[in-house]
Amino acid sequence: MTDKEGNLSAKDYGIDQPAEGSLFHVKGMEHCDWGMKDRLSRIFQPESGKTVMLAFDHGYIMGATAGLERLDLTIEPIAPFADALMATRGGLRTCISPSHNKAVILRSSAGSTVLKDDMSQEVIGVDVQDALRMNAAAMAVQCFVGAPHECASLENLVRVIDSGNQYGIPTLAVTAVGKEMERTPRYFMLATRVLAELGAHIVKTYYCEDFEKVVAACPVPIVIAGGKKLPERDALETVYRGISDGAAGVDMGRNVFQSSSPIAMMKAINAIVHDGETASHAWDLFGYEQSIRQ
Repeated sequence: MTDKEGNLSAKDYGIDQPAEGSLFHVKGMEHCDWGMKDRLSRIFQPESGKTVMLAFDHGYIMGATAGLERLDLTIEPIAPFADALMATRGGLRTCISPSHNKAVILRSSAGSTVLKDDMSQEVIGVDVQDALRMNAAAMAVQCFVGAPHECASLENLVRVIDSGNQYGIPTLAVTAVGKEMERTPRYFMLATRVLAELGAHIVKTYYCEDFEKVVAACPVPIVIAGGKKLPERDALETVYRGISDGAAGVDMGRNVFQSSSPIAMMKAINAIVHDGETASHAWDLFGYEQSIRQ
C-alpha cells in the first residue's frame, strides 16, 4: 500500500508539452466513444477547444440567492451567450427555454444546504435516465476531497461516472472547498488529479498560484470556477490568467448574473476564452457593450 511519506517532489510537469497522439479537441478524450465525443463537442467548441459555461445551480444549496430570485428574468437573456448551462433539472424545466439549444451540465448531486454545518454529506440526486430525458451533455457532482465525508462524496462521483459511461454521458467533477478546507496549489493539484483518476471527464476547480502545474498534472480538461463576485475587471483578469495557464474554459455564475451588465460580461469572457483576447481588450469590450445597452 502506498503512503504519503517518502515520496519525491516531482517537478517535471511538461508544461510546454501538449499531450501526444490526440486528434480530438478535448484533452484526454481521444479514446472515448462517438456519443461521448459528441456531447463533449457540444460543451467545448471544436474551433477553440474551450468552453464558456454559465452556472446558475446555486439554488440547490443556497435557495433564492442574490441575482437568482427569478431564473426566468435573469438567465434567459444571457443564456444565448454561453456554450453550456450548468443548472439543476428543476431550474431548467421550470424557467429556461429549451429553444436555446445549449449543452446542459446537469447538477446531479444533492442533499446539503447552507443550513448544515457539514455540506459534504451529499447523495446522488438525479438518475441517468432523467439526465437522458433532459438531453444532458454532462452530469455534475460536487466532490469534497479532504472533508469528513470524502469517501461518500467520491462514491457518489464513481457511481455517476459508471452510470454515465453506459450511455455516453460525461461527468464533470467539482472540487468543493468548505470553510475549513485548504485552498492551496497543493490541495487543488491533489483534488483535481484524484477526480480525474477516478474517471471524471471534466474537472471544475478554482484558480490559484502555480495553476499551470495544476492543469499540466490533470489528464482531463480543467474549467475554472467563478467563485465569489469580483469587480468586473478583476474577474476578467482571472479568466485571462486561467486560460493563459492552460484552463479549457470557465464556469461563471455570480460574476455574470450579478454584474452591472451581464450580457456585456458574457461577451467579454467569450472574447478571452474563444478569441484569445487580453484582459485589457475584454475590459474595453465590456465598457463598450455596457454603454450601448444602457
